Amino acid sequence: MTSSPNPTSPASGSPTSTDTGAAPDDGTFPAIIEPRDPRRLPLGDGTWHQISRRYVLGQQIGNAIALVLIVAAALVLWLLFEMSWQWIPAGIAVAITLVVAIVTPRQARSIGYQLREDDLVFRRGILWQRMVAVPYGRLQLVDITHGPLDRGLGIAQLKLVTAAASTGVTIPGLPQAAAEQLRDALIEVAETRRTGL
Repeated sequence: MTSSPNPTSPASGSPTSTDTGAAPDDGTFPAIIEPRDPRRLPLGDGTWHQISRRYVLGQQIGNAIALVLIVAAALVLWLLFEMSWQWIPAGIAVAITLVVAIVTPRQARSIGYQLREDDLVFRRGILWQRMVAVPYGRLQLVDITHGPLDRGLGIAQLKLVTAAASTGVTIPGLPQAAAEQLRDALIEVAETRRTGL
């Protein structure tokens, strides 16, 4: 998608355009994937923004590291202690890691968020779908985190915390510029909405 998440003006409470550099949707997936089931959670109207394609690369690197560690641990037990039982749990762990690696790209394309007039809607999941609306006036904390691999890939995750733990949301794999712009926009509009309560 080509439109970018825009900060909300404190005066009007509606999206406005900004001059903050690169578009936050650069390098993201082109369209959100929906399950084929007719009873799926509907996306509704509005513009959905997606996560960076580099998120999948980061997850696959993590999966590859896990595979190497599993095989290395099994080999050490086999070579040093002449054990053979470890191949069963190692095989199960390798199979699970491979399934996760295969499913990860499709799962990543199901993740998206939408900025609406009064709330942010977050959606994820193909088999287990989750859609959460986070009211701007209820936001208590907007946090950006990223590890060494995320920094190398230029992505971050944005965590939204509210008073109710069940409505907290973590949006993974956002381009760094998009995460910072979205954080600033949400903080600005949350302060305005809390003032108006």
